[in-house]
Amino acid sequence: MGEIKDFNCTYDNSAGINGEVTEGLGLTFPDAYLHADTMAKLSRALKEHDGAAFCELPFCHTVEAEAMGGLVNYGNDKTGPRAKEYICTKPEELLELQPIDFSKGRIHEVLQACRMLREQGEHVVLQVSGPFTILNVLIDARYVFKAMRKQPEVMKEVFWKLGNEVLRFMEEAKKYGVDLISYADSSGGVNILGPKMAEQVVEDFTYEFLKQVEGLADEHTMILLCPKTTFALLGTGHGKLKDHLTETGIRYGEACIRMTGKAKFAGQMCIKNVGYELENGIFKELVLI
Repeated sequence: MGEIKDFNCTYDNSAGINGEVTEGLGLTFPDAYLHADTMAKLSRALKEHDGAAFCELPFCHTVEAEAMGGLVNYGNDKTGPRAKEYICTKPEELLELQPIDFSKGRIHEVLQACRMLREQGEHVVLQVSGPFTILNVLIDARYVFKAMRKQPEVMKEVFWKLGNEVLRFMEEAKKYGVDLISYADSSGGVNILGPKMAEQVVEDFTYEFLKQVEGLADEHTMILLCPKTTFALLGTGHGKLKDHLTETGIRYGEACIRMTGKAKFAGQMCIKNVGYELENGIFKELVLI
């Protein structure tokens, strides 16, 4: 067993919207975060402003938790939606939360926006959150860490309850044409959990969960991993990197699009780092082992 390295993330849960972009769009906030057509319009404007190869949705890390009953402050034109107040105080309550209904609410609007963008010929990165990020909206982190120490089996159930909802979200996303599904859980990084707990989460949840997610990758879909997740898999011996030569000067997002159908998992850089160029044109596929 190796050591889990940390990835120094400068994009941790970044949910802000660039003011320069929102100014000329004639959108009303936070209303624009709630409807598919305005989400698509904003996502496309952000893509053009950043010079990215893809559109990204949603603009926050609260969609899944809200769809399970969480309370969200929708923010404004500067800050995207964020957690409002917690609805749970003990892990057992998390197990009672409603399953996600993908036919209604903001999560449905996100999926519809993805479809609109795909129909307009755009590549779409759907940002999907992992358990710790979802828990941040539902329950105070103090109760999570206490339960991980004193009720590890209950927390394992919680991870899988949330993980199964995330898996369903990914499956739905494919039906709406999403070609790049980004999975991140920076709130559960080794810098927060510590080495021992981070390793336990990989063994109890992350590895087996991603084995299931792997089945969603095909000629039309790639799974993008946050580098924190990549390092957790490498450090626990559950992953290895496989090099693919693309071309010198290609940016990471463009390489992911090009490698769709040839690699199942990407994970060498944060997809939000839109200007990152592959070193020597080498795309590193994460292979589960």
